[in-house]
Parts: sequence; structure tokens; C-alpha cells
Amino acid sequence: MTLAAPLAAGRVDTGDTAWLLAATALVLLMTPGLALFYGGMVRTKSVLNMLMMSFVSIALVTVVWLTAGYSLAFGDDIGGGLLGGLKHAGMAGLGPDSVHGTVPTLLFATFQLTFAIVTAALISGAVADRVKFGAWLVFVPVWTLLVYVPVAHWVWGPGGWILEHLGALDFAGGLPVEITSGASGLALCLVLGPRLGFKKDAMRPHNLPMVMLGAGLLWFGWFGFNAGSALGANGLAAAAFLNTLAAGCTGLLGWLFVEQKRDGHPTTLGAASGAVAGLVAVTPSCGSVSLLGALVVGLAAGLICSYAVSWKFRLNYDDSLDVVGVHLVGGVVGTLLIGVFAVDTMTGGPKGLLYGGGLTQLGKQLAAVLAVGAYAFLVTYGIGKLIDRSLGFRASEEQEHTGLDLTVHAETAYDHGVLGHGAPVSASALPSGQKVKTQA
Repeated sequence: MTLAAPLAAGRVDTGDTAWLLAATALVLLMTPGLALFYGGMVRTKSVLNMLMMSFVSIALVTVVWLTAGYSLAFGDDIGGGLLGGLKHAGMAGLGPDSVHGTVPTLLFATFQLTFAIVTAALISGAVADRVKFGAWLVFVPVWTLLVYVPVAHWVWGPGGWILEHLGALDFAGGLPVEITSGASGLALCLVLGPRLGFKKDAMRPHNLPMVMLGAGLLWFGWFGFNAGSALGANGLAAAAFLNTLAAGCTGLLGWLFVEQKRDGHPTTLGAASGAVAGLVAVTPSCGSVSLLGALVVGLAAGLICSYAVSWKFRLNYDDSLDVVGVHLVGGVVGTLLIGVFAVDTMTGGPKGLLYGGGLTQLGKQLAAVLAVGAYAFLVTYGIGKLIDRSLGFRASEEQEHTGLDLTVHAETAYDHGVLGHGAPVSASALPSGQKVKTQA
């Protein structure tokens, strides 16, 4: 795949560089979009905490990536396809004249950084409402180095074993982004246990317009995520761009179909979740399947993920915002379906089951899914347990009951008092000198 192109002296193409600059900005925007998406899905008492978990991930992952992460993920392989070296630690040896393919190496490194950022932030949705913020500050950099960085090298790095030895395909991040975040989210759910009132109290999204806005920003940024992974302004980028749009649409429609049939009404939350599920599934496959394949991939994800989000109630793990049901399951669906729908006009060789490739590519995809999922789950579970025993990972019952916004950040997202017979009113809207009547 294009992402595994080795560091080498070359000539910068201005068109490719301009497109990757734009794509990098688009992918970075996905993390604030994710913050709004998640923020609207939680209850009012923990909105700001949810936003903060995403925004602080930007800062933490950036520091880790620039000091060691990029070199370990994309440096020359030193461990049989398992990890790169530290030749470029602190971005040493890389300057304005360094070239990766047809784009500046510093730009390529920044583009990859935005992937690492959003992947770490995704995990927060699985454990919303109950994580110590200080523990999250420790978890993110450790997880980035021990889970994301090795998997990124396996899939995209020079000599990485999944791409170059196994031969599994992943164009834009089904394995390092979607499956690692989903499997890691599941591991942390088990470490932390369920929220207070899980399966008893209604825990509905408090602001669906915010959810829809976040989903829209995610969709917008996803064009940079997928089409940018072509690393050039070319036909492959255009095909990935169109496949991304198509799969998001069929994912949305598939989820709404299930809701209408099962519940009798389509919902805005379902529309947002379905679009994201389709986008998740097409992420690994957008550079390997035809438009027809992308439509089917998105539809399959919308249908399957709409049922998968309810598994937590039967299996008793509290995946707060359905990271497991959407990102893990959607990532598995999209990665496996490469083995069914891959076409040689997109891949340059490998073909899926329906296009004469037999079961070979499907077997490779399955092996990659199992390896990455197991690695991410086990290492994250270990990290989570270590932090829990040393620092304490879960917020106290009092903090969780009151809300993390007030108890951790000393802020509230909606500063309203109560006037008269329970009508909410902003204190700033009252006449000068009038006090707000509050309820006990």
C-alpha cells in the first residue's frame, strides 16, 4: 500500500503536497468533531469532561509522536516486522528537504500524527462518565507507545509484518485505528466496570443536535482520513473519496432500516451512528474495493453495528458510547470484507472472493484482525490494571454521582438556575440584583 512507501530522497510534487496539507487539517478536525459527537451523547453532568478527554489527547499524543512514536512506527524496521528504530526520535535527521515519496517527510509525519490522535481519543467513549482525568493523562501516552505505535508499524511501516509478510490489506486504518480503539475500549470497560446505574437508569444523550454536528464534522474529516491516505492528488484518492461518501450513506440507511423495523421509528442518533459505522467499515477497504463494494461494506456495517451496540446489555460490559459496537465491529466488518470485494484495479494485484481470488485474501484479513484485536485487548488490559492498582483509574462514587464536570474541572456546561415553578433560566438573564431561586 501507499502508506508503506520507504523514506527516500525524491522530488516533492506540489499538487500531492497541497492535497496532503488539506487532508492533514481535515483529519485533525476529526478529534474536535469526535469531542462534540461524544459530548452530546453523555449526560449534562459530564459534558466538559468528555470534551476534555478528546482535546487533551491532541496534546499528549503529539508530544509522544514527535519524541519517539513516529520513528518507532515508520522508521526502518529493526525487529522482524514488529517495530521501527529510534533513528528519527525527536524528528532527528528530518528537515524541510526530507522527502517521503512525493511529499515532505515532515508533512507525512504530521498526517500520521493526526491518525494517532483520533485513535486515542476514540477509546474515551467506551469509559465515559467514570474515569479519573489524571489517570487518563497517564493512559494516553503509554497506550500510544505500547499499542498504537507497534500496530501502525505492522500495518504501514517499512518491513511491517502484516502488510509485507502476511499480505493483509488496510488502506486507511481499519486495524491500527478502528480495531485497536474498539478492542482497547472493551479492555478498559472490563477494568473499570459499569457506570453507576448501568441497565437501571436512563442514560440518554443530552444534546442530539451536538451529536449530529459532531457526526457531520467527523464525516467531513473522514475524506482527509481516507482519500488522504493515497498520499497524492490522484485517481486513487478520488476513488477512496467517493467510496467514503457512498459507504457513509449506506451505513446511515442500513441503521435507520433496522430502527424502523425493530423500534418503529428512525432516530437522529441512529442516523449519526449509522453514518459513522459505514465510515468506520470503509476505512480499511476504501482503496481496495469498487464503488459497488463500498456500498455493500457500508450497508453491512450499518445493519450489523445497529445490533452490535446492544450486546453490552446481554454480555454485561458497559461500553458507554458504543465504541465496541461501532468501531470494533465496524472495523472487523470492513477489514474482512476486503477479502470478499477487493478488485485488482484498486489493489494492483490481490482480489477478493467474489472477483476470483478465492479464500486466500479473506484468510489473510482474518489473521490480521485476530492478531491486532488480541494484541490491543491484552496490552490495554494490562496497562489499565497497572494504572488502576497504582493510581486508581476510576473516579469515586461521589464524583460519578455529582458529575465529573463540577468535581474534576470545577465547571458546568450549562450554567442555569431555576426561577418560579421550575423553569430554567440563566443567571445572567436576571435583572440586576435579583437572585436565582434554586431547588434543594
